[in-house]
Amino acid sequence: MGAKGWFIVKLLMFQGLFVSRPQEDFDFFYLVLQWPGAYCDTTRACCYPTSGKPAADFGIHGLWPNYKGGSWPSNCDPDSQFDRSQILDLVSSLKKNWPTLSCPSNEGFTFWEHEWEKHGTCSESVMDQHEYFENALKLKEKANLLQTLRNSGIVPDDGFYDLEEITKVIEGGIGFTPGIECNKDPELNDQLHQIYICVDTSGTEFIECPVLPRGRCPSTVQFSKF
Repeated sequence: MGAKGWFIVKLLMFQGLFVSRPQEDFDFFYLVLQWPGAYCDTTRACCYPTSGKPAADFGIHGLWPNYKGGSWPSNCDPDSQFDRSQILDLVSSLKKNWPTLSCPSNEGFTFWEHEWEKHGTCSESVMDQHEYFENALKLKEKANLLQTLRNSGIVPDDGFYDLEEITKVIEGGIGFTPGIECNKDPELNDQLHQIYICVDTSGTEFIECPVLPRGRCPSTVQFSKF
Protein backbone atom coordinates (compact mmCIF):
# COMPACT_ATOMS: atom_id res chain seq x y z
CA MET A 1 0.00 0.00 0.00
CA GLY A 2 1.38 3.37 -0.97
CA ALA A 3 1.71 6.46 1.15
CA LYS A 4 -1.57 7.82 -0.16
CA GLY A 5 -3.36 4.57 0.78
CA TRP A 6 -2.01 4.61 4.34
CA PHE A 7 -3.07 8.21 4.67
CA ILE A 8 -6.64 7.30 3.73
CA VAL A 9 -6.69 4.35 6.18
CA LYS A 10 -5.42 6.52 9.02
CA LEU A 11 -7.95 9.20 8.19
CA LEU A 12 -10.79 6.66 8.26
CA MET A 13 -9.58 5.26 11.59
CA PHE A 14 -9.40 8.76 13.01
CA GLN A 15 -12.98 9.42 11.93
CA GLY A 16 -14.11 6.16 13.53
CA LEU A 17 -15.22 4.69 10.22
CA PHE A 18 -12.65 1.94 9.89
CA VAL A 19 -12.82 0.50 13.39
CA SER A 20 -15.29 -2.28 14.13
CA ARG A 21 -17.35 -1.89 17.29
CA PRO A 22 -16.08 -4.26 20.01
CA GLN A 23 -18.62 -6.51 21.69
CA GLU A 24 -19.50 -5.44 25.20
CA ASP A 25 -18.20 -7.92 27.76
CA PHE A 26 -20.18 -8.93 30.85
CA ASP A 27 -19.93 -11.38 33.73
CA PHE A 28 -23.38 -12.93 34.09
CA PHE A 29 -27.08 -12.42 33.37
CA TYR A 30 -29.99 -11.62 35.63
CA LEU A 31 -33.14 -13.47 34.60
CA VAL A 32 -35.77 -11.13 36.04
CA LEU A 33 -39.25 -12.54 36.59
CA GLN A 34 -42.08 -10.29 37.78
CA TRP A 35 -45.37 -11.05 39.50
CA PRO A 36 -48.17 -9.35 37.51
CA GLY A 37 -50.35 -8.86 40.58
CA ALA A 38 -47.70 -6.68 42.19
CA TYR A 39 -47.06 -4.76 38.95
CA CYS A 40 -50.74 -3.95 38.57
CA ASP A 41 -51.58 -3.41 42.25
CA THR A 42 -49.80 -0.06 42.50
CA THR A 43 -50.56 3.51 41.54
CA ARG A 44 -48.85 2.79 38.18
CA ALA A 45 -51.19 2.31 35.22
CA CYS A 46 -51.57 -1.32 34.18
CA CYS A 47 -53.13 -2.54 30.93
CA TYR A 48 -53.61 -6.12 29.83
CA PRO A 49 -52.20 -7.00 26.41
CA THR A 50 -54.49 -7.15 23.39
CA SER A 51 -54.52 -10.96 23.71
CA GLY A 52 -56.28 -10.64 27.07
CA LYS A 53 -55.44 -10.95 30.75
CA PRO A 54 -52.21 -12.92 31.21
CA ALA A 55 -52.18 -16.07 33.28
CA ALA A 56 -51.61 -15.69 37.01
CA ASP A 57 -47.95 -16.63 36.76
CA PHE A 58 -44.57 -14.94 36.93
CA GLY A 59 -43.76 -13.26 33.63
CA ILE A 60 -40.37 -12.48 32.18
CA HIS A 61 -39.20 -8.91 32.61
CA GLY A 62 -35.87 -9.46 30.94
CA LEU A 63 -32.54 -11.24 30.59
CA TRP A 64 -30.00 -8.61 31.60
CA PRO A 65 -26.19 -8.78 31.22
CA ASN A 66 -24.41 -7.55 34.36
CA TYR A 67 -20.97 -6.97 35.81
CA LYS A 68 -19.74 -8.45 39.07
CA GLY A 69 -19.19 -4.94 40.38
CA GLY A 70 -22.93 -4.29 40.30
CA SER A 71 -23.14 -2.14 37.16
CA TRP A 72 -24.34 -3.24 33.75
CA PRO A 73 -23.91 -2.49 30.05
CA SER A 74 -26.84 -1.18 28.04
CA ASN A 75 -27.74 -0.18 24.48
CA CYS A 76 -24.51 -1.71 23.23
CA ASP A 77 -25.23 -1.76 19.49
CA PRO A 78 -27.60 0.89 18.06
CA ASP A 79 -27.23 -0.77 14.64
CA SER A 80 -28.70 -4.07 15.88
CA GLN A 81 -32.36 -3.14 15.73
CA PHE A 82 -35.19 -5.40 16.84
CA ASP A 83 -36.50 -7.51 13.96
CA ARG A 84 -39.80 -9.19 14.74
CA SER A 85 -39.41 -11.49 11.72
CA GLN A 86 -36.62 -13.29 13.59
CA ILE A 87 -38.90 -14.39 16.45
CA LEU A 88 -42.18 -15.16 14.70
CA ASP A 89 -42.03 -18.78 15.84
CA LEU A 90 -41.72 -17.60 19.47
CA VAL A 91 -44.51 -15.01 19.52
CA SER A 92 -47.23 -17.24 21.01
CA SER A 93 -44.87 -18.32 23.80
CA LEU A 94 -43.71 -14.74 24.37
CA LYS A 95 -47.29 -13.55 24.72
CA LYS A 96 -47.87 -16.20 27.38
CA ASN A 97 -44.57 -16.02 29.26
CA TRP A 98 -43.29 -12.50 28.54
CA PRO A 99 -46.51 -10.45 28.50
CA THR A 100 -46.64 -6.68 28.47
CA LEU A 101 -48.62 -4.86 31.16
CA SER A 102 -47.87 -1.32 30.03
CA CYS A 103 -50.45 1.12 28.67
CA PRO A 104 -51.95 1.52 26.20
CA SER A 105 -52.82 -2.11 25.60
CA ASN A 106 -50.64 -3.65 22.90
CA GLU A 107 -49.35 -6.97 21.56
CA GLY A 108 -46.00 -6.89 23.33
CA PHE A 109 -43.62 -6.10 20.50
CA THR A 110 -42.74 -2.69 21.97
CA PHE A 111 -41.72 -4.34 25.26
CA TRP A 112 -39.65 -7.01 23.51
CA GLU A 113 -38.02 -4.42 21.28
CA HIS A 114 -36.98 -2.38 24.32
CA GLU A 115 -35.52 -5.42 26.09
CA TRP A 116 -33.55 -6.50 23.01
CA GLU A 117 -32.13 -3.08 22.20
CA LYS A 118 -31.27 -2.15 25.80
CA HIS A 119 -30.09 -5.53 27.09
CA GLY A 120 -30.00 -8.11 24.32
CA THR A 121 -27.60 -6.17 22.12
CA CYS A 122 -25.04 -6.43 24.94
CA SER A 123 -25.08 -10.23 24.68
CA GLU A 124 -24.58 -10.58 20.92
CA SER A 125 -21.15 -12.09 21.50
CA VAL A 126 -22.90 -15.25 22.75
CA MET A 127 -26.39 -15.22 21.23
CA ASP A 128 -28.36 -13.71 18.38
CA GLN A 129 -31.81 -12.17 18.70
CA HIS A 130 -33.72 -15.44 18.36
CA GLU A 131 -31.48 -17.21 20.86
CA TYR A 132 -31.84 -14.32 23.32
CA PHE A 133 -35.61 -14.67 23.52
CA GLU A 134 -35.60 -18.46 23.24
CA ASN A 135 -33.09 -18.83 26.08
CA ALA A 136 -35.12 -16.53 28.33
CA LEU A 137 -38.23 -18.61 27.70
CA LYS A 138 -36.40 -21.85 28.48
CA LEU A 139 -34.95 -20.40 31.68
CA LYS A 140 -38.35 -19.21 32.86
CA GLU A 141 -39.77 -22.70 32.31
CA LYS A 142 -36.80 -24.25 34.07
CA ALA A 143 -37.23 -22.00 37.12
CA ASN A 144 -40.92 -22.93 37.48
CA LEU A 145 -41.27 -20.38 40.27
CA LEU A 146 -45.00 -20.34 40.92
CA GLN A 147 -45.29 -24.12 41.20
CA THR A 148 -42.26 -24.25 43.47
CA LEU A 149 -43.82 -21.69 45.81
CA ARG A 150 -47.23 -23.36 45.68
CA ASN A 151 -45.68 -26.69 46.65
CA SER A 152 -44.59 -25.06 49.91
CA GLY A 153 -47.92 -23.37 50.61
CA ILE A 154 -46.87 -19.93 49.39
CA VAL A 155 -49.72 -18.82 47.13
CA PRO A 156 -50.92 -15.53 45.61
CA ASP A 157 -53.86 -15.02 47.96
CA ASP A 158 -53.06 -11.51 49.29
CA GLY A 159 -51.56 -13.22 52.32
CA PHE A 160 -48.30 -12.24 53.99
CA TYR A 161 -45.32 -14.56 53.93
CA ASP A 162 -41.89 -14.66 55.51
CA LEU A 163 -39.28 -13.32 53.10
CA GLU A 164 -36.62 -15.70 54.35
CA GLU A 165 -38.93 -18.66 53.76
CA ILE A 166 -39.69 -17.47 50.20
CA THR A 167 -35.97 -17.19 49.53
CA LYS A 168 -35.26 -20.67 50.91
CA VAL A 169 -38.07 -22.26 48.90
CA ILE A 170 -36.88 -20.73 45.63
CA GLU A 171 -33.29 -21.67 46.44
CA GLY A 172 -34.42 -25.24 47.04
CA GLY A 173 -36.16 -25.27 43.67
CA ILE A 174 -33.44 -23.81 41.46
CA GLY A 175 -30.37 -24.68 43.53
CA PHE A 176 -29.16 -21.10 43.95
CA THR A 177 -30.01 -18.04 46.05
CA PRO A 178 -32.34 -15.59 44.30
CA GLY A 179 -32.56 -11.85 44.68
CA ILE A 180 -35.99 -10.54 45.65
CA GLU A 181 -37.43 -7.09 45.00
CA CYS A 182 -40.63 -5.65 46.42
CA ASN A 183 -42.90 -2.72 45.66
CA LYS A 184 -45.83 -1.15 47.52
CA ASP A 185 -49.55 -1.25 46.82
CA PRO A 186 -51.79 1.80 47.35
CA GLU A 187 -52.22 0.79 51.01
CA LEU A 188 -48.40 0.77 51.34
CA ASN A 189 -48.19 -2.98 51.83
CA ASP A 190 -44.87 -4.41 50.66
CA GLN A 191 -45.51 -6.88 47.84
CA LEU A 192 -43.45 -9.64 46.26
CA HIS A 193 -42.68 -8.05 42.91
CA GLN A 194 -39.58 -9.37 41.10
CA ILE A 195 -37.30 -12.39 41.42
CA TYR A 196 -33.71 -12.17 40.14
CA ILE A 197 -32.00 -15.43 39.19
CA CYS A 198 -28.40 -15.41 38.00
CA VAL A 199 -27.42 -17.13 34.76
CA ASP A 200 -24.00 -17.92 33.27
CA THR A 201 -22.61 -16.01 30.29
CA SER A 202 -23.93 -18.62 27.85
CA GLY A 203 -27.43 -17.65 28.90
CA THR A 204 -28.42 -21.25 29.62
CA GLU A 205 -27.47 -22.31 33.17
CA PHE A 206 -28.37 -20.96 36.60
CA ILE A 207 -25.44 -19.98 38.83
CA GLU A 208 -24.87 -18.50 42.25
CA CYS A 209 -25.17 -14.74 41.99
CA PRO A 210 -21.85 -12.85 41.99
CA VAL A 211 -23.83 -9.90 43.36
CA LEU A 212 -27.49 -9.63 44.34
CA PRO A 213 -29.64 -6.58 43.58
CA ARG A 214 -30.26 -4.34 46.53
CA GLY A 215 -33.46 -5.66 48.00
CA ARG A 216 -36.22 -3.37 49.15
CA CYS A 217 -38.21 -5.88 51.13
CA PRO A 218 -39.13 -6.15 54.82
CA SER A 219 -39.09 -9.48 56.66
CA THR A 220 -42.73 -10.18 55.69
CA VAL A 221 -44.22 -9.50 52.27
CA GLN A 222 -47.60 -9.82 50.61
CA PHE A 223 -48.15 -12.21 47.70
CA SER A 224 -50.93 -10.36 45.89
CA LYS A 225 -53.78 -11.88 43.93
CA PHE A 226 -53.97 -11.50 40.17
